[in-house]
Amino acid sequence: MTEPTYPDAPPPQYPGAPPQYPTAPPQSPQGAPQYPGATPPPYPGTTPPEYPATAPQYPTAAPPQYPTAPPPQYPTTAVPPQYPAWAPPQYPDASPQYPTATPPQQPPRIPAQGFAPPPAPPQPPVLDRTVDIDPHTGRIHLAARQRGADATAIGQLVFQLPHFLCSLLVIGIISMFLAAPFNYLLIGAWIASGALVFHRPTEKVLARYLFRMRPALHSELTRLEPIWHQVTAKAGVSPETYDLWIEDHKAVNATAAAGHIVGVTRYALETLPDAQLAAVLAHELGHHRGGHAWATLLGYWYSMPARIAWAAFRIAAVIAFQIASVFSLLGALVVGLVSVVVLVAAALSFPPLLLVLVTPYLLAAVGRRSELRADVQAAELGFADAMIEVFHGFLRDEEQALAIAARENGGRAVRPGLGQRLLSSHPDTHTRIRRLEDWRAAAAAAAR
Repeated sequence: MTEPTYPDAPPPQYPGAPPQYPTAPPQSPQGAPQYPGATPPPYPGTTPPEYPATAPQYPTAAPPQYPTAPPPQYPTTAVPPQYPAWAPPQYPDASPQYPTATPPQQPPRIPAQGFAPPPAPPQPPVLDRTVDIDPHTGRIHLAARQRGADATAIGQLVFQLPHFLCSLLVIGIISMFLAAPFNYLLIGAWIASGALVFHRPTEKVLARYLFRMRPALHSELTRLEPIWHQVTAKAGVSPETYDLWIEDHKAVNATAAAGHIVGVTRYALETLPDAQLAAVLAHELGHHRGGHAWATLLGYWYSMPARIAWAAFRIAAVIAFQIASVFSLLGALVVGLVSVVVLVAAALSFPPLLLVLVTPYLLAAVGRRSELRADVQAAELGFADAMIEVFHGFLRDEEQALAIAARENGGRAVRPGLGQRLLSSHPDTHTRIRRLEDWRAAAAAAAR
């Protein structure tokens, strides 16, 4: 394929002579071309267009005029629609009676066998101040005999004598392992240690750790001391002779401990009226004046070595019996037989051991007698009626405890057995009330 050929075209002819350009334009120092004059050179054959000196004037057209329509006129004389006046609805005077449905009766709840419902928490009794003490004591006359030892205190010491001899035997056996001077010193020191019962610092240690008491707080002494001063004033006893302590028990109780301590429970302090609290304190003061407190503690102190030895013998016998029963029944029988032989031989060689078997019952009988004596001493100070009221409160508590025990036992009444009554250190409440009523009747007959 060949390329197309075009006819030769003649060069264009320009009118006139061609423009003359300078051959060598002047060079500026920096090398840029310099043009003469302030205007560029004119080009031949061309003239710049001429523009009028003033801008053309265009006619200004006025904005179109729109007709203004007047706003619509609304009638002002229109009357609003009339609605009928509202009246509340009329209800009948009596409301309709609907049948009242009684709730279904639930069957009584029967506790499961072996699970008794928990007893209700004890409610503190309302303070009844039917019997009160005289707040005006007047002059205090101290009795010449502040304390002593009556027949019951002597009986306590006599019936504790077998325990004392058994303790002396135990101390003597221990002293055999010592040299000649020290064995007698051990026996003498143990006999002399009974005087610590009347040592006040030792009494406080015993009261804190043996009887579980504590000194009374200032807020407790605020109520306790005025009542105690009334009681001691009636008895003719100096109130500083004894120390007031508190037992944190939820029961109405008081304790005459050692030789100089009178303890009362915090529950009794918070719930009993003044007269009944004074009667309780007078009862404990009767124990101190009769020597019951120090005689009981002294007998307990001297019987301690014998009690410890008896407890150690029982523990050793039980352990030996259990070990022997693991191997054979015959070995257990042999251990039991050996224990009985040892006890019989000790009793035959030392007769006071036989009396130890009956002294608990004798000491309990003497303790019941001392309680009745303390009740009478409180009545002699003028608190017989208040003591009877306290005992009636004890009866209510005992009846409630028996009812709870009977409910736990399937409805069968639970009464203490004969052995438990014989070992009790306090007489039953009915006996104490009857004795106080008899004393009150005898006092009233003597006053006539």
